[in-house]
Amino acid sequence: MKKLALPISLLALATSMFTLVYQMNTSDKVYVDVNKLLEGYERTKVEREAFNEKASTLKANVDSLLTNWQKELQDYEKERSSMTQKELELKQELLGSKQQQISNYQQAIQRQIQEEDQKVTQTVINDINDYVKEYGKKNGHKIIFGASGGGNIMYADESADLTQKVLEGLNAEYKGN
Repeated sequence: MKKLALPISLLALATSMFTLVYQMNTSDKVYVDVNKLLEGYERTKVEREAFNEKASTLKANVDSLLTNWQKELQDYEKERSSMTQKELELKQELLGSKQQQISNYQQAIQRQIQEEDQKVTQTVINDINDYVKEYGKKNGHKIIFGASGGGNIMYADESADLTQKVLEGLNAEYKGN
């Protein structure tokens, strides 16, 4: 019995060492480059195009109002010599009021554009986060870091970079494949 104890102990020790070394070599710590995911995700492009189209339309409305106001101002400048003092005061008040309304409208449109931009960005980020979470669960990762070039991950071996795999899966899911 004593003759078997030593080989069994050695075998157990070798197995423990092998397991420890194997676990050290297969890191559960991996990362994705968030900027690359945002740039490469097809939904980002689709949402950005739709946003840009909407923002252009809203800006065109403001530009149209400004152009009309500037034309009215030019007409006023041409006609002002033939106006009475009362007409001048009323026209100046009207032009000032319109300018203020246009300015308020322009600010409201800018706020709306910013809010829409934030919504679009957050929608895309939520998609990416949800997919990375499921990817991590499905592939047995205990942790997936997000690198964004802002100092979160200063160095990581390229073998720990899942960005391309995640991006391919994310786009396939978006396309419905």
